Amino acid sequence: MSDGDRGVADQGGGPTSRSGAPATGLSGPEPTTFAALRDHLLTHSVRRGDFVLKSGRRSTWFIDSKQTVCRPEGMVLVAEAVLSVLPEDVTAIGGLTMGADPVAFVTAGVAVTRGRHLKTFSVRKEAKDHGAGGRIAGALDPGDRVVVTEDTVTRGTSLLEAARAVRDAGADPVLLVAVVDRGGTAATMAAAEGIAFRALVTAPDLGFPYEGA
Repeated sequence: MSDGDRGVADQGGGPTSRSGAPATGLSGPEPTTFAALRDHLLTHSVRRGDFVLKSGRRSTWFIDSKQTVCRPEGMVLVAEAVLSVLPEDVTAIGGLTMGADPVAFVTAGVAVTRGRHLKTFSVRKEAKDHGAGGRIAGALDPGDRVVVTEDTVTRGTSLLEAARAVRDAGADPVLLVAVVDRGGTAATMAAAEGIAFRALVTAPDLGFPYEGA
């Protein structure tokens, strides 16, 4: 499971969900897509039981979002949902490997069939010391306006790590997008960095409380 969390419309004092948290994609412009994505996650990605999280805490549920992001019907739902929240001036999408890779690549692939061209890239976990070097692998240029993505976030640290690497490369991270926000803390962390955050689906959307730390 990857670590990261939420932010775009949340920055502007938009509508809130029934729980009082900032609204997610389920109340967005394409509610059927977000509902279908939630249902796919519940069917293929959510497991109930007794699990030990990366933090060491125990939980009654676990989510492996790649079981949705890497299945063909789930890929299309994820791409459509991500594209529906991207600002028009975004030129690239990517994030920390491997949590971001399938989300970014399928989104860019679907986007080009609709006449929208998005470069994609991965942020390495460690800088490469040979070849071109650095942490960025793929197509990212100075001045690009970037969406940093992740499959599942709990605290949001992976999203922010990737966003800082994007800034170090001379590009501008304008939005952080998580397919699933299980923690509920990413938006606050993103705001402290001056970046908007958006979750497509949240833990409460799936019927569970947030578990951020």
